[in-house]
Amino acid sequence: MWREFHEFAMRGNVVDLAVGIILGAAFTTIVNSLVNDLIMPPLGLAIGGIDFSNFFVTLKGGSYPTLDAAKAAGAVTINYGLFINAVIRFVIVAFAIFLLVKQINRLQRQGGSGAAGAARPAAPGIAARRDP
Repeated sequence: MWREFHEFAMRGNVVDLAVGIILGAAFTTIVNSLVNDLIMPPLGLAIGGIDFSNFFVTLKGGSYPTLDAAKAAGAVTINYGLFINAVIRFVIVAFAIFLLVKQINRLQRQGGSGAAGAARPAAPGIAARRDP
C-alpha cells in the first residue's frame, strides 16, 4: 500500500499541482500587497481620501469611526469595503491567469506538435474524446 501511495504522490500531475498551490499562495501575498499598498491608496485619494477597508455598516453595537474600533467593541458589522478589496484582488488574479493561459496557448500554437506536445500524453479519457 505504501508503494502505491508513493507512486500516486510522485506522478507528474500531483507534483505539478503541489507546485501550483505553493506558487499560488506566494502570488496571493503579492496581489494582496499590490491591492492594499499600491492600488487602493491612490484610488481612495482620488475619491476624496477614503480608505475602502473602513467601509462598513454596523448592524448592532452603535457607531464607530473605524472598522478596527467596531471589532474591538464587539460590534456586528457588514464589511463591504473589505469585500470591494477582495473583488479587486480577484480581478487582478483572474487577469494574470488569463494572460498566462493566453501566452501558453500562443506558445503551443507556435510550437505545433513538437517536443512539448509529445512530452506529456493526454489522459485516456481526453484522448478518446479528442480523437474519435
